[in-house]
Amino acid sequence: MDVARLTSSLVRIRSENPPGSTADLIAFIAEFLDSLGVKNRIVSCPGGRDNLVTTEADPRLLLCGHVDVVPAIPDDWTHDPYGGEVVDGYVWGRGTTDMKGGCAALLVAYQDLIESGVEPKVQFAFVCDEETGGEHGIRSLLAQDLLTPRDCLIAEPTPEMSPAVGQKGLYRVDIAFRGRPGHSSLYPLVGKSAVMAAVDLIGYLREVHAHRFPAGKDLQPLVEQSARVFSEVFGIEGGDEILTRVMFNPGKIEGGEKANIVAEQCRMELDVRVPWGCSLEGLRRGIAEHAPDATIRETDVAEPTLTPPDARIVRTISHEVERVYGRPAVPFLQWAASDAKYLRDEGFAVVEYGPGEIPTLHAVDERVSVAQLERAVDVYRGVIRDYAS
Repeated sequence: MDVARLTSSLVRIRSENPPGSTADLIAFIAEFLDSLGVKNRIVSCPGGRDNLVTTEADPRLLLCGHVDVVPAIPDDWTHDPYGGEVVDGYVWGRGTTDMKGGCAALLVAYQDLIESGVEPKVQFAFVCDEETGGEHGIRSLLAQDLLTPRDCLIAEPTPEMSPAVGQKGLYRVDIAFRGRPGHSSLYPLVGKSAVMAAVDLIGYLREVHAHRFPAGKDLQPLVEQSARVFSEVFGIEGGDEILTRVMFNPGKIEGGEKANIVAEQCRMELDVRVPWGCSLEGLRRGIAEHAPDATIRETDVAEPTLTPPDARIVRTISHEVERVYGRPAVPFLQWAASDAKYLRDEGFAVVEYGPGEIPTLHAVDERVSVAQLERAVDVYRGVIRDYAS
């Protein structure tokens, strides 16, 4: 099966998260692997959250991808987000870039090598819930010891010349502020506003963001390379600041009861990205100290992670990218987070590299070019062949 057609087939099997069921899609991948004679196991979690791992002996490389996608409202799309149409040199639809195209490219590269007589020494892991933190996906597989540390390639979308070798840390919390109600005409002399407590915390985070955490001399070249990648791909200047400052987003705030009542309650969902050199524990304490009457529930916590640029997996993927594109690869550091952080924490040497139109990720008219998919297959074939030798 060619990679564009396989990507289209994966897009047409719906796997939005929420609600989170991946059972049909994982069954399709299991059937594909069965046809190649590859032993595999489906690992099920509640709500149809299915994962798949292959069980061939003595794998040297883990190939990983997530099959869940964020939801799409079709109203503004040029093509049906779940139609998987191949038009104008692109496969269109939700998940084409993030990251069903990457999953398809891994599978086709593997199929090509099997059919050419190569015996790949790899393990696959396709997981169900990267978009919501990995509780039932990669974290569950790690907890069950179904994956053991080795070099790992995740087919997450990246710029075509730039494998991702590290990620900022993550501190994601749900904060419930409590106030003391009173008549609004007497505030702030009477009452204590939960809404204003949230505002005060945001003020503190602005102060934290203003502080720069300089990268060490070992990281500085990667920071500079990454800033150039941000500029070229996204048109974002000041990319070095993205990697050296605490970035924060109070993504959801709701609270208060009525305009003439001092707010008794307020809830904030807060996402904070932590740079290298910033103490995560110190940041955690600072947030708690500036929300003394709040209940803080941590939903995802991770230190910054890095795979050394001289690691075998980084050198191998960089060599294959250069072979396919005819230009040197430029490894970079990510501003976002993925399952890579959990794997690195368990001792895996992880690099991310995959096809995709990055600006359409999670956006309307998400798509991936057929040419990118085909080049990704070529890169992956080279990586898998290297680990088979």
